[in-house]
Amino acid sequence: MAGNNMGCATGAPKSQHASRTIVASDAEPLVALRVAHLSDIHVQPELLANRGLGVCLKHVMALERRPGLVVTGGDMIMDSFGQEAARTKLLWEMFNGIVKDECGVPIMYTLGNHDIWGWNKGRSKTSGIEPSWGKKWALDVLGLSTPYHSVDRNGWHIVVLDSTHPDPDNSDGYIAKLDEAQMSWLESDLSRVDPKTPVAVVSHIPIMTITHLVEPKQVKGNDYFIEGGIMHIDAAKLHRLFAKSGNVKLCLSGHIHRRDRIEMDGVTYICDGAVSGSWWKGRGDRCDEGYGVVDLMADGSFKHEYMTFGWKAATA
Repeated sequence: MAGNNMGCATGAPKSQHASRTIVASDAEPLVALRVAHLSDIHVQPELLANRGLGVCLKHVMALERRPGLVVTGGDMIMDSFGQEAARTKLLWEMFNGIVKDECGVPIMYTLGNHDIWGWNKGRSKTSGIEPSWGKKWALDVLGLSTPYHSVDRNGWHIVVLDSTHPDPDNSDGYIAKLDEAQMSWLESDLSRVDPKTPVAVVSHIPIMTITHLVEPKQVKGNDYFIEGGIMHIDAAKLHRLFAKSGNVKLCLSGHIHRRDRIEMDGVTYICDGAVSGSWWKGRGDRCDEGYGVVDLMADGSFKHEYMTFGWKAATA
């Protein structure tokens, strides 16, 4: 189960998008839990990114129906993958301080590739034997024992996965998948869920996405080519597992800084944009700075909306 980091909101700007008020009726199921999905935050002192996260969290806390849970979608900081220890320490202190001050509800954390310290040994000047090397630093500062975990909340089972694993063909790179231990854990975890309990899955890197099919560089010869760091290389196995379970309804991800929605065999995959837009440099490719709002319904259905929070990128 994820650790919770509680804080108090200190006011809020006017909402740029009005929240949808959901009223129960004979035709409308009850909202069991509202979740705010904040992915690809990329906190840093540059470009006012620290202030941007604060504004985003104030916006979340000021929604007409306040979420009962915040879930980060990974890449909380910018970045520790190729940064030295001093910079990594600064970024995590900045992130945790803002969350403590501005997030007034429980929070679950998903690790992204930028949250892993030192995997690029050349740029980070690490050897790989440092006590906090790799995912250990992020786990410690976030109060997590493992990078994947699950929790039962308001009639839903929520699973957070760890997408990022070393690329065997590139010592400074990563690919998206579950290792054998995590896959075994996931299969066991889902097998224990009551068949009537709906499941939502969160991963940093999309399990399934079409966001890169519009890129000419993905076409090589007469074939499409999707890199292993863009989408889970075990997507087929995971989809079969989810479809077979019958109660996995929703898979949320980030990483791409773009948005899409895929519905297949009763499972919906949503790639949910980025709080940082294009790394706090303005609107990303087809995606404004924003976050997902998901209403998980008591009947196992859900509603999703992408919310912007009125951020204007700094020029320097």
